[in-house]
Amino acid sequence: MFLMDEFQVQRLKEMLIVVDENDRVIGAESKMNCHLNKNIEKGLLHRGFSVLLFSSENKLLLQQRAETKYIFPGDHPLYKPLEMEESNAIGMKWATILCGSQISLDDITLVSRTHYKLCSDEVWGEHEIGYLLLVRKDVSLNPDPKEVKDCIYVTKEELKDLLEQETKDKVKLSGWFHLIANHFLLKMWDNFNDLNLFAEPDKIYRV
Repeated sequence: MFLMDEFQVQRLKEMLIVVDENDRVIGAESKMNCHLNKNIEKGLLHRGFSVLLFSSENKLLLQQRAETKYIFPGDHPLYKPLEMEESNAIGMKWATILCGSQISLDDITLVSRTHYKLCSDEVWGEHEIGYLLLVRKDVSLNPDPKEVKDCIYVTKEELKDLLEQETKDKVKLSGWFHLIANHFLLKMWDNFNDLNLFAEPDKIYRV
């Protein structure tokens, strides 16, 4: 089990958006309860989001999770009116900006949504409809050490090499990242100039 500092303990109290399998809002629950396997096995499902941040050189930003971060990478919109606005995923985009990034609403494209369930250990897990957001912009990196241990930019070929290294137990990637890489990343990398080739904002992938 991960060791949690006070910052992470406080974040466990945040109220997340609980949804049904069609991404309809049905209530709210604490981040802690949303990520306990015992509740996940009963069907508790929440919204989350992940941002694929590419530089102007088409390099993808990868982050290594901090030792005290207890759940998978990514973040969550909170049960607040601003972050629950559904038209054009505007609430999800606001949640992204409120995380302290240097991007605007116009920088963000909703690629698709994925419904997935993964275990982290015997206690923690994820059961989420995750909004996959794409941003292409050069930003200054100043990661929060409470959330991120390290970060690097990689090319498409370097990412393929990392995926290959993991099959040989040389590196460790999250189960969430495997889902994203296999279903979206490698397909979209060469098609940034025509997002319509892969963006399906109204579709929910079941993975």
